[in-house]
Order: sequence, then structure tokens, then C-alpha cells
Amino acid sequence: MTDPFPAWFAALERRHMEALEFREVRKALQALSSLYVERRARLGEGAALDSAGKRAAFALFYGPLHFLVVRAIVRELKAGVPAARAIVDLGCGTGAAGAAWALECSPPPATTGVDASGWATGEARWTYGRLGLEGEARRGDLSRAALGGRETAVVAAFTVNELETAARDALRARLLAHPGPILVVEPLARGVSPWWDEWDAAFRETGGRSDEWRFRAELPANLKLLDRAAGLDHSQLTARSLFRTGA
Repeated sequence: MTDPFPAWFAALERRHMEALEFREVRKALQALSSLYVERRARLGEGAALDSAGKRAAFALFYGPLHFLVVRAIVRELKAGVPAARAIVDLGCGTGAAGAAWALECSPPPATTGVDASGWATGEARWTYGRLGLEGEARRGDLSRAALGGRETAVVAAFTVNELETAARDALRARLLAHPGPILVVEPLARGVSPWWDEWDAAFRETGGRSDEWRFRAELPANLKLLDRAAGLDHSQLTARSLFRTGA
């Protein structure tokens, strides 16, 4: 089977580089990276997507990286078998995480993305269509989104760390009560997820597992160039995850 990732990334380049120069995207990526690491308090204000450059950087850089790491995790966990009938992607961003999981299932399930950003949900719909997936995306509060039943898988990738405490606690309770498969993915850095140990213990108590991952990355040439130009190094993709096959 042909890997859909290269063609999707090439389409992303055409989509987001048409009106921007490389240096503009590089500068925006540096600002975006600084925001995630040093100025996290501004994430709740929508600062991550408040300019065309940042939106392009997010779509061209973080979206593909999230796709690759979630796909690698799903493969290691064999989470595509048996295939879910539907996937709900909480805090979907450009739809990368839900799409990565769906493509590992046969047949690919319908995917529903939920995000607070209207721009992100538009990108998610484009992603699903470009990858040949049945999917929809809508604006909403991910801590209150409908999760479906036993045959619906739920993924929350690189998004729980952006929630306020009350919303995060409410989401944890709902995820633990969900009868279907659940996958939570976050960065390895503990600074962005000081709540992780509590979630880890709660998932283990209900039959889940916790893992730390390091994958060697073979990035497309232009993604690698953008990585180096922004002073970053993703030759190895890392993440931590919580996974439960179902209650």
C-alpha cells in the first residue's frame, strides 16, 4: 500500500506556501515554538494561530509531525486492530492525529474532529478529504464533546496540556467513563504536563497503559529544512501516551 504521507505533505506545501515566502514561515515557526515553550499562558488567547505565518507554520510543521508520531504509536500499540467504527479527535487542529489513526484501520472509520478554532476545523476537513477519509470537523469545547459509544475510538493528541485545570479534570472523568478505545498523546517534557502522573495512575487503574516513545524520523526534505532553519531538531520523534482498548 502506498504511503499517503508524502503526497499529503506536498499538497500542504502547495496550499500554505503559495502566498508566503520560506523566511516568513521560518520566522513564524520560531515564534510558535517560543510560544509553546516559554509563553504558554497566551495559548488560551488563541495566540498560536493569530497570524497567517503562524497558521501556515502550524499546518506545515506541527501537523505533519503529529501525524507521524501518532501513526507510529498506533502501529506499536496495534491500535488499528480491530478497527473502530468511528474516531473522535479532540482538539483536532488540522486533523492529523485522527487521520493518522483512521488510516491504520481497515476499513478506515469516519472521523470527527472537534476544535475551538474555526480555521483549524476547516483545515481538518481539508485533511480528511485530501487523504480520502470520510470525516467532518466542527467548532466546540473538547471537554464537552460527544464521545460516542463502545465502537468509537477517541484521540486527544498534544491538546490536553492546553486546557485549564477544571476543563482538564472534566475531560479525564469523561474519558475514563468512555467504553471505547482511548489514546492520549503528549510531549515528553514534563514541564507542559505536570498533571501527567495523575492521569497515568487513573488510566492504569482502569486497565490502560502508559508509554514513552522515541522514533527515528525520516522527514521530507523541506520539512527537515524548515526544522533546521528554525533551530529545531526532530531527527527523533518523541512523545508519551496513555492508551486503553476499552472499558
